[in-house]
Amino acid sequence: ILIRDIRRIIQEAAKKPCFVCRNMGATITCWATGCDRSFHLPCAQHGECVTQFFGLYRSFCWEHCPRQAVQASPRQKSTCCICLDTVEDKTSYKTMVCPACQDAHFHRHCIQRLALYAGIRFQCPCCQNQDLFVMEMLTMGIRVSKRPPSWVSDQAVGLLDQRHSHCDASTCLCPEGREHAEGEGPWELLLCSSCAAEGTHRHCSSLENSTSSWECEGC
Repeated sequence: ILIRDIRRIIQEAAKKPCFVCRNMGATITCWATGCDRSFHLPCAQHGECVTQFFGLYRSFCWEHCPRQAVQASPRQKSTCCICLDTVEDKTSYKTMVCPACQDAHFHRHCIQRLALYAGIRFQCPCCQNQDLFVMEMLTMGIRVSKRPPSWVSDQAVGLLDQRHSHCDASTCLCPEGREHAEGEGPWELLLCSSCAAEGTHRHCSSLENSTSSWECEGC
């Protein structure tokens, strides 16, 4: 994206009110055709909006967000299989179910925490299905980390856990080369906040000194 395009997007967003908090500067607009609802990313959960962190990175308001086709099996006093607190007896924005076993019920915020904690080993906590389960969670707006699980030690991860140490920008502008990195300033090396497998100098990706995180194109 060119700098002028970024400026245009920012200028347009400054004129859009968030339908959740009513403040201006809403940068996300519902993907549904004909819907002009816009919202801030931090307001998404409060407004029951869904943002998909894959593919086209589509976002939807509460009215047009995807809903699970599978229905949770009705039962008395359904509990979340993660926190063991009570959940609704039907699927909703806050209550989700595994599409594979259709028996695992969980809160949205609980499965989101598990996704970030489990990383590449994210799967249904009950039936251990991964392929169907992960795709369903991504579609429903759960962000899945590409990192090794949090419970894996540094020794177990081995070389895969070593810190990435060079700039992967298409054009590296650092006069000292891609391997050079400083503790701060334009030649500080930032790693992708999702996969940590790619990095960039701040200056090579036009990142301000105040920017604390960055994501590679693949993430």
